[in-house]
Amino acid sequence: MCAVDVYMRMCAVDAYMRRVDSREGEAPFLPYGRHLVDSADIAALVEVLQSDWLTTGPRVVEFESAVAAFVGARHGVAVSSGTAALHAAMHALGVGPGDEVIVPAITFVATANAVVFQGGTPVFADVDADTLLVDPADIKRKITAKTKAIVAVDYAGQPCDYDALRGIADQYGLALVADACHALGGIYKGRMVGSLADLTVFSFHPVKHITTGEGGMVVTDDQEVAERMRRFRNHGIATDHRQREAKGTWDYEMVELGFNYRLSDLQCALGRSQLDKLPGWLARRRQLAALYDEVLKGIDGVASLAVRANVHHAYHLYVVRLTANHDRGEIFAAMRRQAIGVNVHYLPVYLHPYYRQRLGTGPGLCPRAEAAYERILSLPMYPGVKATDVERVTAILRQAMAGN
Repeated sequence: MCAVDVYMRMCAVDAYMRRVDSREGEAPFLPYGRHLVDSADIAALVEVLQSDWLTTGPRVVEFESAVAAFVGARHGVAVSSGTAALHAAMHALGVGPGDEVIVPAITFVATANAVVFQGGTPVFADVDADTLLVDPADIKRKITAKTKAIVAVDYAGQPCDYDALRGIADQYGLALVADACHALGGIYKGRMVGSLADLTVFSFHPVKHITTGEGGMVVTDDQEVAERMRRFRNHGIATDHRQREAKGTWDYEMVELGFNYRLSDLQCALGRSQLDKLPGWLARRRQLAALYDEVLKGIDGVASLAVRANVHHAYHLYVVRLTANHDRGEIFAAMRRQAIGVNVHYLPVYLHPYYRQRLGTGPGLCPRAEAAYERILSLPMYPGVKATDVERVTAILRQAMAGN
């Protein structure tokens, strides 16, 4: 069966599943995020399946080089997930017991977990109330003699204030890591996300800008750091199978403790094919955001997050804030009943039970993050969303707001 036939069969299955997922006469479920896969992606996968290398092969290096070139970095290290990328970054920086790493309060738990994996302690900084990006002033207040690094999260796809963050990092001799899992393709003052921090982490989960199924990457200009992360993803072994095959040797040495965090050639081929479509997909996300912005101006009690004038937002998420006199939980439930897959990103990390128990954290630590969490809602945002979908989402949101 040729790649096009495979693609057509997948399309038929997808259409069938959409019919199964929606009751007769009802609109299909519209998720907050979704991958797109086309015939070129499938052909890339078929080519690898018919090759000699399913993992540790040439597609890995090709994908790493392509992503690094796209974002303006010298080195890329592909790993099995965005979480693995964060872990590899913490390892490469030498984070360990007794070290503190400052992270934003509003982010996915993996940002903080990667610090804990290394025996370090995450310290939570509050966010700017308008953008929900980490507040550089609060970062500065949280720095101690134990602080090893700062992790900035480009929440929803908007780059952080990297000039301010770089100034703080340099002043205190700290490493600056960008958790840009939301922001592939984002731009800050004319510079691509990926060229702004010492290490930048990307995710290729299916709801992100491009996907490898599961996967992630760290980009950096530091060759030594990149080599340490390559060892870390391969059990701490100094060479991989392809390198040994090229040299005609079985000999290898484990020089440090690592993990099996490798990303396969199959996944890298998919990611490389998807990368070709990224500029168009970014443009589409920005078009959808502009349409949301315009329609939401007419709905009382709903406001979009602020976007700074000096950035190009990548719009992994489109997040709105509801006014305090509306019950977010009831609006969430009302929209879900109408097959709109709204979501909430995120509960402040330190309010999760694990961190409450481990660190003794609780309400009051980051007041702006806590206030924002109670009112935010993520609306559907991915290139497959149509203008008519935006009209449907906002009409149902308007109806839910009016009834609440």
